Amino acid sequence: MNPYSEKLAILRTLMKNSGIDIYLIPSADPHLSEYIPDHWKIIPWLTGFTGSSATVFVSEEFAGLWTDSRYFIQAELQLKDSGFILINSVAENTDFTDWLSGIVHQGDKLALDGRIFSIERIRKIERSLGQNQISFNTGIDLISQLWTDRPPLPMSPAFEHEVKYCGKERSAKIAEVRAQMKIRSIDYHLLTSLDDLMWLLNIRGNDIKFSPLLIAFAVIDDEQILLFIEESKIPLRMAMEFDKLGIIMLPYEETSGMLSTLDPECSILINPATTSSAVFDSLPAGITIVEDISIPTRLKAVKNKTEIENIGKAMIRDGVALTRFFCWLEMNLPDISLSEFSTGEKLDGFRAEGENFLGPSFSTIVAFNENAALPHYSAIAGSDKTISGDGILLIDSGGQYLDGTTDITRTIPLGRPSSQQKRDFTRVLKGNINLAMAKFPEGTRGNQLDILARKSLWESGLNYGHGTGHGVGFCLNVHEGPQNIGQGTVYDLKNVIAPGMLMSDEPAIYREGEYGIRIENLILCYEDEETEFGKFLRFDTLSLCYIEKSLIDISLLDRKEIDWLNNYHAEVFGKLSPWLTEQEKTWLKEKTSAILY
Repeated sequence: MNPYSEKLAILRTLMKNSGIDIYLIPSADPHLSEYIPDHWKIIPWLTGFTGSSATVFVSEEFAGLWTDSRYFIQAELQLKDSGFILINSVAENTDFTDWLSGIVHQGDKLALDGRIFSIERIRKIERSLGQNQISFNTGIDLISQLWTDRPPLPMSPAFEHEVKYCGKERSAKIAEVRAQMKIRSIDYHLLTSLDDLMWLLNIRGNDIKFSPLLIAFAVIDDEQILLFIEESKIPLRMAMEFDKLGIIMLPYEETSGMLSTLDPECSILINPATTSSAVFDSLPAGITIVEDISIPTRLKAVKNKTEIENIGKAMIRDGVALTRFFCWLEMNLPDISLSEFSTGEKLDGFRAEGENFLGPSFSTIVAFNENAALPHYSAIAGSDKTISGDGILLIDSGGQYLDGTTDITRTIPLGRPSSQQKRDFTRVLKGNINLAMAKFPEGTRGNQLDILARKSLWESGLNYGHGTGHGVGFCLNVHEGPQNIGQGTVYDLKNVIAPGMLMSDEPAIYREGEYGIRIENLILCYEDEETEFGKFLRFDTLSLCYIEKSLIDISLLDRKEIDWLNNYHAEVFGKLSPWLTEQEKTWLKEKTSAILY
């Protein structure tokens, strides 16, 4: 019997004994993080599916897994004989909540573990199912009874993120947050996002893969900070510094209990998207709840002068690693056998040679030909594609450094590219350049800029289904809001692009079954000029890596776009060449040589 089908059978028995008709499980932890520790990877353990995003539905008659299109092929393979069926979200043409409302029966008893569902998502489910008259229990944990060899919560020690990197003492950051709380008449501020806490306290850790974070909660008031964390994670010297600042450490598991004792006559600021239902329900009755993104989220989105200077240094080291990798790749293919997975490991190795490197900022994406047509394809050792013959190779990668976080995508040809591939690449490049060259008034939102990256594609009847740009943290998460460039997301509509914000610029084109093309750089917003019509802003492209000229159809570029590319390539060579060998320098000089009109 398949081990996953055995687990499913036991889970159904537990459900029956508890009087539960439907049980839901998300890919999430109590902090609603993008990357979660092994302790909370319930879905891989229960079903065998290892994709990063999914929701599992279990009833007596049906067990289904809902995920997005990037994981359909992977899910079909991994769920075989498990008893779980892939729910095709594209075929359903709806989201999970609407799909759920269509299959529950009147009077059903639905249960879930409220520790790993945001209050925002719970409300959406409740609204959708309200007319079905079902009972809804958010306090049921069936998995702990079933998963007897469950990995413990991670216990990595905290380390200082020094002011020479981050540019501001923790005391100054705490004062800024409290000043904002006072302006808004907020008595308490609950921090549930790990990146908010790390930024505020100038600490980092290794509890989460790809992001230098520690697992903790915090509550801020005007005199003290309650930090809910395993005390052994905090070194003695750091603990003494915390004590001077009124930072009181309490056991992580006491978060909900302590929240229930807050003064109900006061107000508290929470983010409903990152606050779990269980934590929300622990707040005392009567307390005034203010819902918004957190104050640290807004503050850390705008990088300070020291951070910006350090990001520039990290970009040089990142660019050197990329140059060495691409030079090595071109000089060794097709003479050596490479798979997508092993190629990604090779790139990670080049990055690891650089100063201040902590690790990849996400799982390196190396995708060849038809796999590159899957926007977030992830190669798995043993089932990945061999890189051989002609085709298109897409590589999306990034690094975590003490002095910055990087994310960059390059697409290169193996062999002679077709005229269609060159046209597609050039249209994507035009979109990347047009957004990078944008000049726009203060107060502009991300959804207002999105068209600049898509215009050249739309004019040819082409498009891509993901956002154009996401915010990037500073030695924190590679995906970090509130800044965002896309077609009308919540963040786009509520938040403006401001000087000091770092984000990605990544238009793309995907031809299913053939290839995918994406060009991604990180761009920093800065103030350009002030006229009688107000302040105007621009972007500075910070990523440093050549763009493959052999994929460009020069007839599709105008003079401004060619000038931008030539200037960018001159900057890439100028900043990277001092750190390269003579062979690498000669190779990069050709890659970055100017395009003539």
